[in-house]
Amino acid sequence: MNYGEIKKTDIANGPGVRVSLFVSGCTHKCPGCFNEVAWDFGYGRAFDKGVQEELLEALAPKFIAGLTILGGEPFEPENQTALLPFIRRVREQFPNKNIWIYTGYVFDTELLGESRARCDATDEILSMTDVIVDGPFVEAEKDITLRFKGSRNQRIIDVRKSLKSGSVAVIG
Repeated sequence: MNYGEIKKTDIANGPGVRVSLFVSGCTHKCPGCFNEVAWDFGYGRAFDKGVQEELLEALAPKFIAGLTILGGEPFEPENQTALLPFIRRVREQFPNKNIWIYTGYVFDTELLGESRARCDATDEILSMTDVIVDGPFVEAEKDITLRFKGSRNQRIIDVRKSLKSGSVAVIG
């Protein structure tokens, strides 16, 4: 897997100061996407062990609230396979920090149901994720006043509560 960017002190993609990883590769290709360059799976640099160590080091300070993974599309199956071992390490080393993932896939139908996004890593990644911002970016629904999402169709979901209750727990 490749990544396009790392932000070590991001305040736009989740609450508090966060470390954000922008992965490469996306098949949604939403018109008006803010990060069109990241549609290409070959864009950026390799997500190797050195980069993972750099991210873990960036997550260590107490003022960092958590990790946000966006893209591109983190839930493309090939990206999930690369992200799973890293997310495990984040959970092990920083159990009190939260993990947010932005995805163009719809949580309850495409990530929990049958879809091209589902792979061997999906359920475990979901089990370690606190919040998902789901749904494709829809240019006609764009609203720059929304907090932590780009279009009105997108939802901010409490993943743990949703998995426990069996119904989607939307935040806000």
